[in-house]
Amino acid sequence: MLRSLGLAITDLGDGRIIGLMLQALAVTALIFVTLAAILVYLLAGFDPCGLFGADACPLDAGTGGLGAIVLVLLAAWFLFPAVALVVITTFTDRVARAVEQRHYPDAARAARPIGVGRGLAIGLKSGGRLLLFNLLALPFYVLLLVTGIGPFILFVIVNGIAFGRDLGELAAARHGDRQTRRAWLKATRGQQHGIGLIVSILFLVPIANLVAPVLGAAAAIHLYNRTSPAAGWDRSIRRGHRR
Repeated sequence: MLRSLGLAITDLGDGRIIGLMLQALAVTALIFVTLAAILVYLLAGFDPCGLFGADACPLDAGTGGLGAIVLVLLAAWFLFPAVALVVITTFTDRVARAVEQRHYPDAARAARPIGVGRGLAIGLKSGGRLLLFNLLALPFYVLLLVTGIGPFILFVIVNGIAFGRDLGELAAARHGDRQTRRAWLKATRGQQHGIGLIVSILFLVPIANLVAPVLGAAAAIHLYNRTSPAAGWDRSIRRGHRR
């Protein structure tokens, strides 16, 4: 697992990976900008005092815009992992191709592209599951606020478990049959969770959270190609990594 993460870190210097990371960040930023614009529109003229039966206090454009910014910042902390996961799935084929062509050329030639449609479908399912997990954990996030660090630890655990499995599923989707992929997912569950936990920790670190989705995807691709014969992994490839 650590070897896969180390290789993924070196891949961040690859021009193709950098380009894909910037594209994924641009799409993610566009999603949150669109959310902010929708909230600004919805909050303009909104009367929060009316919710409590008090005198009217409608929000003007400036106050509504400020409220939208605050809500988006809160949403970004809560939703960013799920949104980033959905976005990175649309780039899965291109990330996998860049990693496999560089490190596992035989696997790259044997791979079956996922396609944007299938990748997006996998991403929406994974993102929805991740969002559901966090919604279920929301009461515990609130209860753990008194501990200071408790919500962050829970965030890492909840998102780490979900991320590890989802990134592993994405990495395996280009290779083998369903039975082989399921067997690999079961056999390497601990390593997948390890990658997921580290990625979740990075989501809490400014700047590092921007590279976390691509780093996690690349690490999962390395893990699959280094441990599954279905990806074309063999001793010659392994010796090539050790040299």
